[in-house]
Amino acid sequence: MKYLLIPPSGPRRLPFYLAVEEWAARTLPPDDYFFAWRVAPTVICGRNQDMEREVDLDFCRRQGIDVVRRRSGGGAVLADMDNLMFSYITPGDEITATFSRYTTLIASMLRSLGIRAEATGRNDIVVGSRKVAGNAFYHLPGRCIVHGTMLIDFNPALMAAALTPSRAKMESKAVVSVPSRVTGLRAEGLAMTPQELANYARRTLCEGEYRLTDTDIAEVERIEQAYYSPAFLRGRHAAERKARPQTAVRIEGVGEFTANLTTNASGRISAVNLSGDFFVTGDLHSNITAHLIGVLPRPDSLAEALRASTPDKAVPGLTREHVLQILTPSIP
Repeated sequence: MKYLLIPPSGPRRLPFYLAVEEWAARTLPPDDYFFAWRVAPTVICGRNQDMEREVDLDFCRRQGIDVVRRRSGGGAVLADMDNLMFSYITPGDEITATFSRYTTLIASMLRSLGIRAEATGRNDIVVGSRKVAGNAFYHLPGRCIVHGTMLIDFNPALMAAALTPSRAKMESKAVVSVPSRVTGLRAEGLAMTPQELANYARRTLCEGEYRLTDTDIAEVERIEQAYYSPAFLRGRHAAERKARPQTAVRIEGVGEFTANLTTNASGRISAVNLSGDFFVTGDLHSNITAHLIGVLPRPDSLAEALRASTPDKAVPGLTREHVLQILTPSIP
């Protein structure tokens, strides 16, 4: 695995590093690539999340916390200079195998430092019952990107104030707050600084490096600009939230979903939107929502329409029965 070496520069916002991942996946020869990075306080929301449901935006503005969106699925996280962010780019299209390989690799690296880390669930690395790293996945043709936050230390009050996960998610975890289900590596005995851990990860996991050139950086900065598009940041959810109250449904091992159904004058479904912290590995429209257009929003009609759908091709672990469960609270 090669380490991606980014030449030193002034402070960079988080989307710059997401753009490095995209650039590497689209440009570099097939190989495994890895790099570690840090940012000023930033909340990063998943591709399908409704920011206003998951983040206290007013609090973040007052505190100078940047709020951005990534192209991968999963939930919102708070990153700062007390965290390390890891990025892994690899050839292939096997999502589950890639996730497993990456989380196993990172957990093993932590265990070599005496940390009792284990890869668990769909995307977490835990010490005991508490998470030290959450990871998300992004797929491009022939390439997989996994990135995640490694908590070295954190401010529980700041995390609790900035992140406002839904009641469905918190009840599914049997906890009462975000900080109660996470821990930092320093609290688990790590004596390294974030930079020392980044250096250790590089020595342990990588052989060789690729140093980005000025031309590479210019292309990365071009890709970065798309992350600041108001439409991308806002997502598709603001108007829908005002149109009808939404109920979040948690599918264990798959994620949280909120559905919004739009109907036409004849009462049939004209649009379906799914938001949440789930991971997308295929096209939601062709595999799920297209089958519901023109259907009456009734449980029996929805169930019949879903018989031809293939939800697991869009979201790993999602079944037709799950989709019906997700849609039911949104039926007018």
